[in-house]
Amino acid sequence: MGETKERLEQIFRDYYQLIYRVAFSQVKNHADAEDITQEVFLKIIRHDMRYQSMEHERAWIVRVTINLCRDLLKSKWHKTSVSMEEVSEAQRGSCENFTEIQDDMMWAVLQLPEKYRNCLYLFYYEDYSIKEIAQSLEMPENTVKTNLKRGRQALKEFLEK
Repeated sequence: MGETKERLEQIFRDYYQLIYRVAFSQVKNHADAEDITQEVFLKIIRHDMRYQSMEHERAWIVRVTINLCRDLLKSKWHKTSVSMEEVSEAQRGSCENFTEIQDDMMWAVLQLPEKYRNCLYLFYYEDYSIKEIAQSLEMPENTVKTNLKRGRQALKEFLEK
């Protein structure tokens, strides 16, 4: 039990910030991101999986986080709540736990369609390689490259408005 507790504590220290940032990049809401983070850790505890490598563990955690975010975004509750466009600048600055969010570029990335947002976020904010993104999002590397290229173009057009 001691070994398991220590392992869970280490996983929490290693991945809390990553999970929270990925969740926030998807749901764009502090409370929802915290809820998703808790759900991911519950899944980790319940499944107690052993991974081939740290990269595999990290990819699994990112995949679970994104899937939970998608589930939330598809839920009836989420569809009837306030949209991102209605969030004021003052509210955007109130997210102390997510320091990058105060960056205008990050907010622009969050406005992009999911397929571009995920690739750009993982590539630029989490320093994932194209191969790691492809594994995490379960898509071909060429699709990741295309989404990065199109996402950069969409971001450029969005920022020029």
